[in-house]
Amino acid sequence: MTCPSLIRRSPVGSVREGRPQAPEALQQAGQLVALLRERLRQDDAGAQFARYVVVGVVSSALYALVFIALQVAGDQAANLAGAIASTLLANELHRRLTFHAGGQVSWFTAQWEGGGLAGIGLVATSLALAGVHALIGDVGTVPQLALIAAVTGAIGLVRFVALRSWVFSAGPRG
Repeated sequence: MTCPSLIRRSPVGSVREGRPQAPEALQQAGQLVALLRERLRQDDAGAQFARYVVVGVVSSALYALVFIALQVAGDQAANLAGAIASTLLANELHRRLTFHAGGQVSWFTAQWEGGGLAGIGLVATSLALAGVHALIGDVGTVPQLALIAAVTGAIGLVRFVALRSWVFSAGPRG
């Protein structure tokens, strides 16, 4: 005797209760990934900004790894080494991936100009921390990290515009 639930079973890949079954869902996911990849390969500001954010996450992860690995040498040395390593990686990824400028901008130019912009960001966060300490005093780790995140985010937006319009612009370089 056949079980009644087997008689009413729908074929694989069909829609049951409004939800696509596994093969159809995988196909839709693959199409979505293909559309996203195509969108991110474009050179408009939106696609470049999305790639910029991804590079920022990757280079921040490198910073964290270097900082943790070198903390035995002291916080300042670990911070400096992490900043240098993450900036070198970020500038190269921005040159090649974010702005597709590998053929127009040399490695040295990207490092020099992009590194200068990163240095300005480092100075800005240092000044913000010093200002808070001068005005309020010791505020604790969490507020300091929040301040650094806010300043870094603002500097990151300015840096994106500067990299896009100055360092990796498609226009003639002087």
